[in-house]
Amino acid sequence: MNEASNEIIIAMEGRAAIVRLNRPQSMNAVTLGMIHELSALYHRCAKDPRICGAVVEAEGKAFSAGGDIRTLRDWMANDLAQADAFYAEEYQHNWLLQCFRKRHVALLNGVTMGGGVGISIFGTHRVAGEAMSFAMPETGIGFFPDVGGSWFLPRMPGMIGMYLGLTGHICNRADAYYAGAVTHCIPAAQFGTVKAAMIEAEPIDAVLDGLHAHPGESHLEKHREPIDRVFGAPSVEEILRQLENEQGEWREWARKTLAVLATKAPLSLKVAHEQLRRGKACKTLKEALVMEYRLATRLIRLPDFPEGIRAVIVDKDRSPKWQPASLGEVSDTYVLSLFEPLPPGDLKLVDYWMPPLHG
Repeated sequence: MNEASNEIIIAMEGRAAIVRLNRPQSMNAVTLGMIHELSALYHRCAKDPRICGAVVEAEGKAFSAGGDIRTLRDWMANDLAQADAFYAEEYQHNWLLQCFRKRHVALLNGVTMGGGVGISIFGTHRVAGEAMSFAMPETGIGFFPDVGGSWFLPRMPGMIGMYLGLTGHICNRADAYYAGAVTHCIPAAQFGTVKAAMIEAEPIDAVLDGLHAHPGESHLEKHREPIDRVFGAPSVEEILRQLENEQGEWREWARKTLAVLATKAPLSLKVAHEQLRRGKACKTLKEALVMEYRLATRLIRLPDFPEGIRAVIVDKDRSPKWQPASLGEVSDTYVLSLFEPLPPGDLKLVDYWMPPLHG
């Protein structure tokens, strides 16, 4: 393969672009440079009539654990304009991928979270190997489920997206398939067959359907009734009340879920709840990303996000000091103010290859 940088390796093979994320020591955390290279590649593919699409895979045990938040933490401390620019370019890439008019096959085996979801979920096909796991864990680091979470989470069955967005629950392959985060479940040993089919421009739907095997019972499907009932509540406070009052069959599930939510940033929980409620009403991913940019550029200027990164990623003491420290201190008026249009003007996303052919 031809090395495009030390972060991504790109090769044009036959009728396909083959992309390998190449930061295994950082669990393939997505950097600004990687976003630039991926976007440039898709523009190149779009213009080349010989190329039928792209395949994205990853080196190491993770597909991508998320965005490069260590660098983001430095920018939040020293260069907020650069942090703003990162989110603008990341969200533009999410929208570009949604609009990409050729086949895009992501081969997912290992951790796929946050920013790693953003560079895969808007493609036409997401293929999960046996070790694939999926999560949007941002409320646990003082942020919110972005990279289009406002769009894809509310469109999961019932209230599963609200449950995943608030709790950051880590889904195994069966959960991810049930939720619609992946389109096919194929043994990782057969990923080479998928790549070969793309290189030869074979009908990829038929190939993937032929290799797909049902992944088995889903935790989310098994818990669908209490998830829909509890996480359909009109506020975070009501969700907590219902969990506290749960009796019978789902009492232990409710107790564990309460313990998980107690570790999340109170402001993040209320922001994410409102975000996902609004996201369900968005008409396009583009509309959702514009809303997310308002939130991102405001939350990076508040103390919770850098504190969450410190506690979970840097020092790993898992004892964040959230500000505010409780839900009762987070006013609804303040939460709603975070969704207001930005005074300098909202994010302007560029439309490529419109309209989208999928999603």
